[in-house]
Amino acid sequence: MTLLPHLRAALFGSDRITLPKLACVAGEPSGDLLAAPVLSALNQIPDMSGLEVYGIGGPRMQAEGMRSDWPMETLSVRGYVEAIQQLPAILKLRKQLIANLLGEGRPDVFLGVDAPDFNLGVELQLRKAGIPTLHFVSPSIWAWRAGRIKKIAQAVDRMLCIFPFEPEIYSRAGVASTYVGHPLASEIPLEPNISQAREKMIQKLKLAVGSLDGIVIAVLPGSRSSEIELIAPVFFETMQRLTEKLQGQQLHFLIPVATPRLRAPLEQLLLKTKQENPDIEIYLLEGMADEVLEASDVVLIASGTATLQAALWKKPMVISYKVPWLTAQIMKRQGYLPYVGLPNILCNEFVVPELLQDDATPEKLSDAVLEWLNHPVKVIALKERFTQMHETLRRPTGLLVAQAVAQTIANGRKQRTSV
Repeated sequence: MTLLPHLRAALFGSDRITLPKLACVAGEPSGDLLAAPVLSALNQIPDMSGLEVYGIGGPRMQAEGMRSDWPMETLSVRGYVEAIQQLPAILKLRKQLIANLLGEGRPDVFLGVDAPDFNLGVELQLRKAGIPTLHFVSPSIWAWRAGRIKKIAQAVDRMLCIFPFEPEIYSRAGVASTYVGHPLASEIPLEPNISQAREKMIQKLKLAVGSLDGIVIAVLPGSRSSEIELIAPVFFETMQRLTEKLQGQQLHFLIPVATPRLRAPLEQLLLKTKQENPDIEIYLLEGMADEVLEASDVVLIASGTATLQAALWKKPMVISYKVPWLTAQIMKRQGYLPYVGLPNILCNEFVVPELLQDDATPEKLSDAVLEWLNHPVKVIALKERFTQMHETLRRPTGLLVAQAVAQTIANGRKQRTSV
């Protein structure tokens, strides 16, 4: 794809080439996953070759040519209590970032990817200084903290929305927005291939052919250390309960390890579980969340972006989550929707169960998983619902966001040359 002549001229000028700059911040693994296709699309636009991309990002974004000047892990916290503990490091990082972007690292445009508690503060300062700001992935103002839209109006030139119902909310508030779809919906096929996915798992784990015959359960306990600490022990106990309740059946548990630093605590939980039940089949895999989800019959999963992945793979699931007591109390007082899982939010009803906080017990979780296994007709109906959701979310997201970035750079340079 090439940019139109007037856009190319606005970007680079007619007399000399000035390479454009994009500052970008993704604060956690899900943001890294979302932003990588955007950078890939920018790399495929010939007239954007030479675009300098820098800021804060993860391995996927760096693989697309981004320079991450600060570690993304500093921002990868969830919940009020956890954020307070990490606050000094976060504030220090934000101060350094803003100083850089207002100084020698001044970009043509700033793209904040999710992480609203961090990015909106950055965007507010940059926009005051005349730097155009885009925000990719709307904060969940439709679920809680609706008052945040006032700050968004001050901080963001354009909101790039991944869900179809969001632009109307921003239109009412006078904030420019564009629906770009969800990049995962384009990456994940409409029809999963379970047998092929299981063959990949067998090869990866170096198992005998047919080793994954029977019931395969994907277990995703989260991508943060705090999640592994709070919810993973409950998930391992749930796996033991399921093994007891499904005695005589072939049962296999697949756990994708989201980041390398999470492997050690998960291995400790696995060792403890194996000591209590040597025959239980639990496998840890580096990454491979999509492959694990595709290979599974049912999913036990921590609330987060991964629940949308599971829905796009058309999988019945049980969503769970635990946070410290104080965090839970604060969130409870600010909640507006009765559900936290993205599949339920998008369907506007409880299409899959959510067992949170005190309800997140091994007994309740195992019973909820068994409910799916024992009712295949319900699973068929759920798959049809998830297929409809998939088709709604399927857009060329990376390209649409890349075009928004390129157009914003062009508009900014055109305004400067006309002054």
